[in-house]
Amino acid sequence: MAVPAMPAVAVAALFGAAFALAALGGGAEAQQLSPAYYDGSCPHVYDTVRRVVQEARASDPRILASLLRLHFHDCFVNGCDASLLLDETPTMRSEKAADPNNGSARGFPVVNDIKAALENACPGVVSCADILALAAEVSVELAGGPYWRVMLGRRDGMAANFDGAQNLPNPKEELNDLKQKFADLGLDDTDFVALQGAHTIGRAQCKSFQDRLYNFSATERPDPTLDRSYLAALRESCPAAVSGNTRLNNLDPATPDTFDNRYYANVLRNRGLLRSDQAMLSAPEEGAGSTAPIVERFADSQAEFFQSFATAMIKMGNIAPLTGGMGQVRRDCRVVNRT
Repeated sequence: MAVPAMPAVAVAALFGAAFALAALGGGAEAQQLSPAYYDGSCPHVYDTVRRVVQEARASDPRILASLLRLHFHDCFVNGCDASLLLDETPTMRSEKAADPNNGSARGFPVVNDIKAALENACPGVVSCADILALAAEVSVELAGGPYWRVMLGRRDGMAANFDGAQNLPNPKEELNDLKQKFADLGLDDTDFVALQGAHTIGRAQCKSFQDRLYNFSATERPDPTLDRSYLAALRESCPAAVSGNTRLNNLDPATPDTFDNRYYANVLRNRGLLRSDQAMLSAPEEGAGSTAPIVERFADSQAEFFQSFATAMIKMGNIAPLTGGMGQVRRDCRVVNRT
């Protein structure tokens, strides 16, 4: 597996964190996860994932953020078991149909392309859950962010959890509710703020934040924390007369396609696009005192943000993984193996 250079991240510290965190989220079984898991059975797995993602990026610059989001939305429901990828069946509702995913989760064809390439090279070996984890790391790296050794050896779940997907962290939720959802999965405040930094790339639809522009908290006024000039620009993009507007807006208006720490500088300037972004700084009544200093640290030091983000991604990737004889390795990420 080719190992690219690691920008602005302490290699030894991250490698140590990877092995130390392998036991999180899944008890003794999770200790089986290892960055070398496929070295013998599918040695070119990383290069294959990277090649397919690079090809997809050439025609779709948004795909990097989309693939990163898929891993997040998978791990927060049932753990990192690729349940998000399962299609609807007569007896099972797909997580893709849940409100946080329907009409916004994307990148599934790229995951299918990665799976097809790996099935051609190493049939029945690489799980869909590991593909999501690898695609997320590759996407961050290709966007200019940190590199980390992905812990591997997850197996795929055999059922989706529609109700669980309905309860994914919501960009309109209050800060304490968001923090609790992260804490429930073993992710602390630093992990929460670091993972929010994924919003340094990608887009959001107007309907995700339109209430902040015109009727924040049913006041018929805009969110008072929004920078006035930023508010004016967003109102041009998202007019009040258009409800359910799906027009896309950059999550980071400064460097929308580069993985850097400008996102946190935006928040400090009251230019966080989503309520969940700005709440880290501007909602003292919701306990923002514990997150505002972290935002400031990450805005001041890209290196610290990169290292914290990589560590948080490793922790998130170890949420309740299926290992050993649990689950299966799906031959098609969209359906459970029948035999």
